[in-house]
Amino acid sequence: MTLDPTTASTPDEIRAALATLRADDLPTHGGRTLSYVYDSGIAEADALGREALAAFGATNGLDPTAFPSLARMESDLVGIARDLLHGPPTTVGTATSGGTESLLLAVLAAREGRPDVTAPRLVAPSTVHAAVHKAGHLFGVAIDLVPVDPVTCRADPAAMAVAMTEDTVLVVVSAPSYAHGVVDPVAEVATEAGRRGIRCHVDACIGGWVLPWLGRDEPWDLAVPEVTSISVDLHKYAYTPKGISLLLHRDPWLRRGHLYASAAWPGYTMLNSTIQSTKSGGPLAAAWSVVHAIGLDGYARLARTAREATLDVARRVEGVEGLEVVVAPDSTLLALATDETCDVFTVADEMGERGWLVQPQMSFAGQRPTLHLSLCAATAERVDELMDALAASVTAARSAGPVQVDPQLAAAATAIDPSALDDAAFDGLLTVAGLSGGDGAVEVPRRMAEVNALLDIAPPALREALLLAVLDRLTR
Repeated sequence: MTLDPTTASTPDEIRAALATLRADDLPTHGGRTLSYVYDSGIAEADALGREALAAFGATNGLDPTAFPSLARMESDLVGIARDLLHGPPTTVGTATSGGTESLLLAVLAAREGRPDVTAPRLVAPSTVHAAVHKAGHLFGVAIDLVPVDPVTCRADPAAMAVAMTEDTVLVVVSAPSYAHGVVDPVAEVATEAGRRGIRCHVDACIGGWVLPWLGRDEPWDLAVPEVTSISVDLHKYAYTPKGISLLLHRDPWLRRGHLYASAAWPGYTMLNSTIQSTKSGGPLAAAWSVVHAIGLDGYARLARTAREATLDVARRVEGVEGLEVVVAPDSTLLALATDETCDVFTVADEMGERGWLVQPQMSFAGQRPTLHLSLCAATAERVDELMDALAASVTAARSAGPVQVDPQLAAAATAIDPSALDDAAFDGLLTVAGLSGGDGAVEVPRRMAEVNALLDIAPPALREALLLAVLDRLTR
């Protein structure tokens, strides 16, 4: 539905247009979308979150003296997270727009905290979230990636230690890693970083509101004295409306590097605690409301429910011929791989046909392509349906056989220098990849297996360039 912007539309017309626009989106509730969204299954908490989101949507977190309610809610959430993640009384925190911004700020604070280092570097396992790469790119911090253990997919503490140098300003580990759902050996890595006077950040964006209730023996959060900062997303397993994350630092001095002030203009003195200046108080108020509506006891139940569902799926996957769990999960994330009889890209398409989103992940550094599943509380009651769909999808994929990429196309893809391509060349590549709708537009096919198989064999730089070209054209 198209609305005429020259005249005011009626509320009913706008609601109808929104419903039409929303029709092709993935469902955000019901537990069938196993990436991007997280569903507690508690309708009352969801409704309360949306109510708070609307009530505080016009407030502005730019100035906490103008909206003291936002400062109070932020402090309350930080205090809850501090206790949950075993932070000392000196712990301070900042509400951000999501995990990426939290990681950006952690890297920025570490860089600014070492003005004596002219060429700052960061050490991280090869499984670290791509947002850390983005932070390095934006802030001029070189990333030293260290291969993980090929069997456990966890960071190798000895190799991480070797990679640390006098120019290393930050070490990052995951709890858990997104791609494989396993927790890095935080204490071992952080202890070595601390011995050298290097900060250590734990990316617990996806696990920080789950792991506290799973009874892990190994410390992974601020209970490790050498961990200097940690991030946790509330819009993931705290089940709050998007987008809000918390970044905690062990003490105020560690945070100082990502606070910003400027009086170098004739307007107000700009003060920022995050990348953003103006930011709606809606997500913060919604998070505060949902966290208190569910309560820590409620989160303990939700975390255990999601964890039990994850373990149940992992056990039952072993009975599906052609499919296997890559590594035993530490939290609520699963990585699945296929044998040579089929491929994960076709399985993902087949799952989509059956009403389930599972996220295909490309091969990397010798590791096979995988399917990513984030299990949430609302999925727990649908495990039988999920497994029926998964078994049927693998059977269909095995019947079809693995997707084959034309050898000549594969050879051409590995020889292309993406930096030398112009707009017309990208249009041609998108056509070859099956992503062109004509006239320079992009048309994403309903089934993506062939496209994903081609992207999988493309060098990472070409894959990035192609997908950036898709994003560019989708927004033209």
